[in-house]
Amino acid sequence: MKIAMIIVSSLLTLAAFVSAGGKLRKSPQVIGGMTHVGVKESQVPLLALMEIAGGVGLLVGFAVTDLGRLAGAGLVLYFAGAVVAHLRIKDNVATLAPALSLFAISVATLVLQISR
Repeated sequence: MKIAMIIVSSLLTLAAFVSAGGKLRKSPQVIGGMTHVGVKESQVPLLALMEIAGGVGLLVGFAVTDLGRLAGAGLVLYFAGAVVAHLRIKDNVATLAPALSLFAISVATLVLQISR
């Protein structure tokens, strides 16, 4: 189980860093998607920092168990918020899929973090 936890946590960390990078670079596609669900441009850097903090927490969590669990829980909440934002505006499945996938991966990460 530990190997699975390391692999899934690493994938989620990578996804969180890539997502945060798009936000910090102010990629037009990312900013457009964020404003589409009602996020103000001034909130985007804070959301990026939350993703970075979650990713760093998962990495440090390999050595500090409780931090990994807390980071996993934080990312579950973060991506749950993204799913809710898409559902609130009745986005189609194709638009919802990335947020839903990251939510599922974050739930799997948290389960593996807790079970180790």
